[in-house]
Amino acid sequence: MDELIYKIKNLNSPIVVGLDTRLCHIPNYIQNEVIKKYGNTQKAAAEAIVFFNKKILDEIKNVVPAIKLQLACYEAYGAQGIMALCETAKYAKENGFYVIFDGKRNDIQSSMQAYSDAYLGETELFKGKKEKVFCCDSLTVNGYLGTDSIKVVLKDCIKFNKTIFVLLKTSNPSSYEIQDEKNKEGKTIYQKMGQLCEQLAKETVGEFGYGKIGAVVGATHKKELKQLRENFLNTFFLVPGYGAQKATADDVSVAFKNGIGAIINSSRKVLTAWQKEGEKEENFAVAAKKEAEEMRREIVSKI
Repeated sequence: MDELIYKIKNLNSPIVVGLDTRLCHIPNYIQNEVIKKYGNTQKAAAEAIVFFNKKILDEIKNVVPAIKLQLACYEAYGAQGIMALCETAKYAKENGFYVIFDGKRNDIQSSMQAYSDAYLGETELFKGKKEKVFCCDSLTVNGYLGTDSIKVVLKDCIKFNKTIFVLLKTSNPSSYEIQDEKNKEGKTIYQKMGQLCEQLAKETVGEFGYGKIGAVVGATHKKELKQLRENFLNTFFLVPGYGAQKATADDVSVAFKNGIGAIINSSRKVLTAWQKEGEKEENFAVAAKKEAEEMRREIVSKI
């Protein structure tokens, strides 16, 4: 986590922009251009997404230290979408962003190793040759299969200097149906998951006191977020829910300790900033930058 925290400190910006790009986010003039060139195809959709993403990355690179790519938004367009994902991630890395892939992956150990090879480590080809496949620094993980699979990716996190963020208390309204249930010890499921993550995080604590295993905690649950921050001092938080899901800077402020310890995500509010009344669609990237700057100002003022 030290690399991420250094980037946050350098820009005084504990925020991550989610490039969860869908065609409805993309201005009409871009859509028309790619359709003219490639037809109304998956290729056209992917080209539009890459163009849109790169323009936003160019504008926000001195405001935002990290981006988060929701894999579903790219998988929706098949092989062309995966190519758009790869090109976006590569461009982001070249421009100094910390890149988080939001895939919420997990499986039994053997399958989880394949996920880890793809996203965090290296994939083996023929005759012992190995290659990096995806260009990212971090991956979100569903830890509810238990710690055996988490330990698989932790090994690659250590070896390749990567991180993961494990789902704890998610921002969706129905998260309570499972995550708030209590076990025999009287702890909620999300508290137990947090306890397991904290134990593993302690094994890889860096300069700032946080391990390579972080946690996803929704900003829409302020009380729980505050409690988790107080209980788990070595776990860095990725906090979705700001903006479009109505969480505020005051809500997310409880995720921090001494000004660090969390990074706050906003996706739709930044991507669709150009759709506000009076904005020209050609200025979509500038509008995104303004929204990110305002987000940074609001959050920094509260921590």
